[in-house]
Amino acid sequence: MSPAQARERFRAGERVPTAGWCRGWAQANLIAVPKGLRYDLLLFAHHNPQACPVLDVGEPGAWSTALFAGDLRTDLPGYRLYHDGVPVADLGEVVAEWRADLVPFLIGCSFTFERALLAAGVPVRHLELGVNVPMYVTSVPCATAGSLSGPLVVSMRPVPEELVKTAVEVSGRYPLVHGAPVHVGAPEAIGIRDLARPDFGDPVEVRAGEVPLFWACGVTPQAAIMASGIEYAIGHLPGHMAIMDARDDDYLVT
Repeated sequence: MSPAQARERFRAGERVPTAGWCRGWAQANLIAVPKGLRYDLLLFAHHNPQACPVLDVGEPGAWSTALFAGDLRTDLPGYRLYHDGVPVADLGEVVAEWRADLVPFLIGCSFTFERALLAAGVPVRHLELGVNVPMYVTSVPCATAGSLSGPLVVSMRPVPEELVKTAVEVSGRYPLVHGAPVHVGAPEAIGIRDLARPDFGDPVEVRAGEVPLFWACGVTPQAAIMASGIEYAIGHLPGHMAIMDARDDDYLVT
């Protein structure tokens, strides 16, 4: 399936997490903020590059970008609307909510390197189960930038112990879509009390002989929106990504 075909299905009402969709094409997190906050968000991303690798930025009011030829208001499978830092609605489209002053940012997504993990023999549990990737708010603070501060969010994939090095090396070749894990094992060391209760997405089993690996997650800007009480913002529903007009290998560093 091409990105355009996937976006057409989402525009028609299909509401699903996008892990495994459009193999070979990159995916991105969406966060749109009022133009008065665009510098703060750019600076926040600069100070927290592993969590917030910026792939593309639109002009105020724009609903497409150079790397996303569709309509950012309708062509993702789910959106989350924020007022004063509070998530007030999960929506299937945001045409009425898309203000003329909103600046859309597309942030790298770790779904982009999952094809490479599979090719290297690393299993991806949420793809096996057909569920959303589990995501957790950690106790690790991000660097503050202007009005934005908040905790690091991570995604988790359990990996057989003998394949941990491979998973680290493979994902590390994709630095603009989060790169290598930020933490390996011991979830309590980063403030995660219960892997069976993710803050976003679905739980997956960590089996005997497996190690939980944690990657920085592009939901981190939404955590900062909440922690900072930002007046208005629109993000993607976690796990329901923007499928871009860019190849996953465009972000491979060899």
